[in-house]
Amino acid sequence: MFELDDQRQACTIQAMTIVNKAPLWQHISDRLKDEVPPSRFDAWIAPVTATQADNKLTIAVASRFFLDGLKSSYASRITELAKEITGFDVDIAYTVDTSLAIQEERKSDTVDKDHLALVDGYIDPRFTFENFIVGSGNEFCHAAAQAVAEKPGAIYNPLYLYGGVGLGKTHLINAVANTLIAKNSYRIAYRTGERFTNELIQAIRNGSTDHFRNQYRQVDVLIIDDIQFIAGKDRTQEEFFHTFNALYEIKKQIILTSDRSPRDLTNLMERLRSRFNWGLVADIQPPDLETRLAILSSKAELAGVQMDRDVANLLASRITNNVRELEGALTRLTAHATLTGRTIDVTFARHVLRDLLHEEIRAISVEDIQKQIATYYNIHIREMSSSKRSRTVAFPRQVAMYACKELTTMSLPEIGARFGGKDHTTILYAVRKIAKMRTEDEDFDEEISRIIAQLRR
Repeated sequence: MFELDDQRQACTIQAMTIVNKAPLWQHISDRLKDEVPPSRFDAWIAPVTATQADNKLTIAVASRFFLDGLKSSYASRITELAKEITGFDVDIAYTVDTSLAIQEERKSDTVDKDHLALVDGYIDPRFTFENFIVGSGNEFCHAAAQAVAEKPGAIYNPLYLYGGVGLGKTHLINAVANTLIAKNSYRIAYRTGERFTNELIQAIRNGSTDHFRNQYRQVDVLIIDDIQFIAGKDRTQEEFFHTFNALYEIKKQIILTSDRSPRDLTNLMERLRSRFNWGLVADIQPPDLETRLAILSSKAELAGVQMDRDVANLLASRITNNVRELEGALTRLTAHATLTGRTIDVTFARHVLRDLLHEEIRAISVEDIQKQIATYYNIHIREMSSSKRSRTVAFPRQVAMYACKELTTMSLPEIGARFGGKDHTTILYAVRKIAKMRTEDEDFDEEISRIIAQLRR
């Protein structure tokens, strides 16, 4: 056994030695250069430095922010390529080396200012149209963003997307930028409203407002996230007004997001409000239950997590207004399960997310449940407490018993008392029966999910 391990180690070192004729990272980098759009390669792969010793490759980057972006987008592919090139699993470590940031600054000082980067501002490579979950609440905004990505400056200019926090506005505008980056022929400036304002303040202090204006008026696409931040800031609005006009006149694309529609932005110049309405104003709505379930399924798959159907239904029915909270809940569950070795089931999810789920819970009474389900199945509410055993009555009653167990803290005997004095074993039978049916019939599972979601509203 020890001899075999020694042989494997020797072969591994030999493979790494062969690669050492050209460093392993150089091989990986060359392969990525063929796979990744040039602007992405220059932004994420070219700045990386790497060292290797025996079977370990250490990748160093300039900042934690850069590290997070690199790992989320390319870590799995780097691992795959290392194994393909060497023939063995390579131990890959990532580290932050702040001295690299200083080196990059020195390099940038020597670059010809006429050769500016294609992208000015951070575009998150994780956000694409392909991994955006489309539902009834966002399909119009999604289609509009895709249309702009296909023909920037030609239609829907400006594109103004608005809606609550965590509904996908930032995902969509990053998806537009990523599509244009892949075409490699557009100069893009991406800013938050806050950063745009801070840059202007700094330019005024430094007496460099001409440079500030020029850098924005030479772009092909200007994206401002959270434009509402400039409301009430007269000088910032004035500068943005002139920048908007300059770009619009030469058919350059302007994309804006906000938490409110233009008409609801207080302390905004009327002439800016008017221009925001020149193109397409589209609102993004909270996702419906089916979309929330699809989002959870997609995120769980990306994270390599097996998502139990009941857990997914619990999260999707309780966290209804914010996709970011939905994703955050999944992240918390995954982290807790990984650290504790526990299986993610409904009991575990309720414990870990008790604070988050509590915010979404309202008091639901047995009477509410009985009334809702009686209406849904078209029976009289008094039949919930009757002794009738016909399927048209007994089945809705069992569904109501199941819902009471799911939505209230009452014990089985307490629930039974509200159904005409039924024994707790009768309630337990109903709960198990409905739970089993949900696992065996997807249509029925969706039906129960809709009923529970309506009760929780």
